[in-house]
Amino acid sequence: MYVRILAPPWDGFCRRRTYGGCMVNAELVVTRRASEQDVDTLVLLRTEMFRAMGTPSLDGSWAEGARLWFLERIHTSEYGIFVAELDGRVVACSVAAVRDAAPSPSNPCGRDVLISNVCTFPAQRGRGYGQRVFEAALAWARGTGIRRAELMSTAAGRGMYERAGFVETTFPAMRADI
Repeated sequence: MYVRILAPPWDGFCRRRTYGGCMVNAELVVTRRASEQDVDTLVLLRTEMFRAMGTPSLDGSWAEGARLWFLERIHTSEYGIFVAELDGRVVACSVAAVRDAAPSPSNPCGRDVLISNVCTFPAQRGRGYGQRVFEAALAWARGTGIRRAELMSTAAGRGMYERAGFVETTFPAMRADI
């Protein structure tokens, strides 16, 4: 799936291009499914995501495992992995994954979609690329027929998720090393 979007100019980073005979400042952004060629960049973006979250140890020992994880899942029907490409370079990504759980009153089918890894390289933040890959993941999730999605948010992404209808749950996630 390819979605071409012309983003409005935000700063001097944009190049001058001709559209319909008029000179305008614009960036050509392509949002698409990730491919094997994107895997190394996906790992770099995941590293950046952890850095932004304040993860204390980023020694890189996990990176090869992450690379293999992406390679194994990039073309499966249970995962939607998306990138935003600016002038041929990947600048943002997102992951949507179908999860299977026991049915409940609030989710009778039991299945939901976890949206994660929504991240943009620091130099490109604030231009809507994270929004584009998030929307691609959400559209993919809706296309599965599953009616519930879940995500964990940093403070920086919270507004974007709230505008899309996500709300804080009564029961926050808890975690333990076992």
